[in-house]
Amino acid sequence: MTDPNVPGQSSVLAGLLADLRAESEVLDGLVAGLEPDGWALDTPAPGWTVAHQIAHLAWTDDWSELAARDPEAFVADSRRIFGELLAAGADPVEDGAAHGATEEPAALLARWRAGRERLATALATVPADAKLPWLGPPMKAASMATARLMETWAHGQDVADALGAVREPTARLRHVAHLGVRTLGFAFTVHGLPAPQAPVRIELTAPDGGLWTWGPEEAADRVSGPALDFCLLVTQRRHRDDLALTAVGEVARVWLPIAQAFAGPPGKGREADSSI
Repeated sequence: MTDPNVPGQSSVLAGLLADLRAESEVLDGLVAGLEPDGWALDTPAPGWTVAHQIAHLAWTDDWSELAARDPEAFVADSRRIFGELLAAGADPVEDGAAHGATEEPAALLARWRAGRERLATALATVPADAKLPWLGPPMKAASMATARLMETWAHGQDVADALGAVREPTARLRHVAHLGVRTLGFAFTVHGLPAPQAPVRIELTAPDGGLWTWGPEEAADRVSGPALDFCLLVTQRRHRDDLALTAVGEVARVWLPIAQAFAGPPGKGREADSSI
C-alpha cells in the first residue's frame, strides 16, 4: 500500500514491491526444501551453484538496501570495498557470490529472506523522485525495485534449470520485458555500436494471451513473440536461436542477439541448444 507519510510515494512503487516479494517467494519455494546436495548443484551459469545464485541475490539486496537507507554510506563503502577487491584482481560480483556460497544453506536462506525484507522496507520509505546511488547510473526507487525483480526472476531461472523445475509465467514478466525494452540503446552502446535513432515496435504475447506493446505502431523495425521468450532473451538465459521471436528491420535484427536488461559489460549469454 502507499504510505501517506512518505512524500511522493506512488502506488506504482507499492505494486512493484508487492511483485518483487511474490517473485522472491516463488524462488524461495524452489530452494527452501533442498538438501545440501541440492544447494551444490551446478546451474547454467559457469562456476555458479544454486548456492551462488541465492548468495548473489542476497549480496545485491544488501547493497541495494544500503543505497536506499543511507546513500552516503553506500557511496563510501562501495568505493572502498570494491576498490580493494578490484586492486586485488577480484571481481566484486563473483566475490560476493563465492563468499555467500560458503555459508550453511539454512544460514544463507535466512540471510536472503531477511535482506530482501529490509530492502522492501527501505525502498518503501524513498520519495518517488529521489535518486539513489548505484554501481551504474543513479536510479529511483521504482527502477531499483524493477531491477531487483528482474534479477530475482533471471537468477531464479538458473535455479529452476538446475533443478529441472518449470515455473509458471506470470504478469510480473511485464516488468522484466519493460526493462529489456528500456535498455535497447544501452545494449548497442556497451557493444561499441551507436545507439539507434529509429524507433522499434515491440509486440509481446502475455502469459494470459493479451498483448503488451512498446514503441510507435508505425515503426519499420519490429520485434514480436512470446513475452516469456523476450524475457529469457534480454536476461540472456536462452540463446536467440532457441526462442520464438521475430525481428523485422536492421535495428531489430542487430539488437536481439546483443540485448541485455542488466547493467555492466556485455554478458556471455548461453549457447544454443543443439537438441532443438
